[in-house]
Amino acid sequence: MTTTTSQQQLVQFLEDRFTCAQACTDCARACALRASLVDPDGTGEMEVLRRKGIMCAEVCDATCHVLSEQNLLDEAAIRAQLEWCRSVCVECAHAFDAFPGGEETAEACRRCAKACTEFMGTLA
Repeated sequence: MTTTTSQQQLVQFLEDRFTCAQACTDCARACALRASLVDPDGTGEMEVLRRKGIMCAEVCDATCHVLSEQNLLDEAAIRAQLEWCRSVCVECAHAFDAFPGGEETAEACRRCAKACTEFMGTLA
């Protein structure tokens, strides 16, 4: 492998990592906002949806933090975090799909899940 190829691969890896982190951030914001609108007091029948939104926001935030660390964790730890984030986002997207007005949040969750999947594909 040439140095140029190695540099191109590194640049692509970092771009994919940034895309995934940005998708996680967007999803976290959307879920946190939607969760606060669904059941602000946490006492109604929408409490389950609110909790899913909060959990998704927290998992996405943690994933973004892992991806932004300077010292890379081992690949298995990164892959596990990405898979966890992906599965939570898919579950949350399904929950928000069923909620009137939750379409944008569901779409943010799906974009994040897709970005996690694509980034996992770049890992060796």
